[in-house]
Amino acid sequence: MPPEEFAAVAAQVFGDRLALASEYARLLVTDGVVRGLIGPREAPRIWERHLVNCAVMSEMIPNGASVLDVGSGAGLPGIVLAVARPDLTITLVEPLARRTAFLTEAVTALGLEAAVTVVRGRADEVVGGPAAGADVVTARAVAPLDRLAGWCLPLARVGGRLLALKGSSAADEADEHRAVIAELGGGEPVLRLCGTGLIDPPATVVEIVKERDVVPVRPKPSSRAEGPGRGAGSRTGGRGSGRGRSRRG
Repeated sequence: MPPEEFAAVAAQVFGDRLALASEYARLLVTDGVVRGLIGPREAPRIWERHLVNCAVMSEMIPNGASVLDVGSGAGLPGIVLAVARPDLTITLVEPLARRTAFLTEAVTALGLEAAVTVVRGRADEVVGGPAAGADVVTARAVAPLDRLAGWCLPLARVGGRLLALKGSSAADEADEHRAVIAELGGGEPVLRLCGTGLIDPPATVVEIVKERDVVPVRPKPSSRAEGPGRGAGSRTGGRGSGRGRSRRG
């Protein structure tokens, strides 16, 4: 159960699902720590820094929305939102096998199978799949805002939103990357404070509305690569093709 100083806030945020949130907290501070998903120093402050901090994001998500959580890790904020908001349909996207194994086990242990799906993969591998076109895409402490927008905006429907849970760098990142975000089809990044009056400081969320779809521009093949006399070792194939997979998402 939450510590005494957070008991009232946790009860307000999670309501009648506080016991379920407490069970998730137990999973994080036991299996999550043992399996390297949560640092040992985070265990005593799991409610303050993680559960409540993520749960207050739910005030920005409309009823019945589809949510895609990119780089879900140990389920923050995806599983927290599923616990706090049973009306949501949530997909957790995570590329690492050990993390997706934990997520799958946690979803089963918490009885969230009807509302939560776990997908192993990078964000760019999910584009065009059944989880894409979400009403809301969430991410927490995954990457700088320009890269995050590049991964997440393609997963939202036009008119949908990216909600990026950020720290003290949020305002600087929004100022620095607004031009890149616009090129990616996103609107003006707006800083929102969630949980005002409940937690101090409130959680800072950068909200970006997807205004349009953007088709990635593929580079044209060079004239040298198209010319005669290029054998199997040319740049059009083989080890020199430059088609290595990026480590995004």
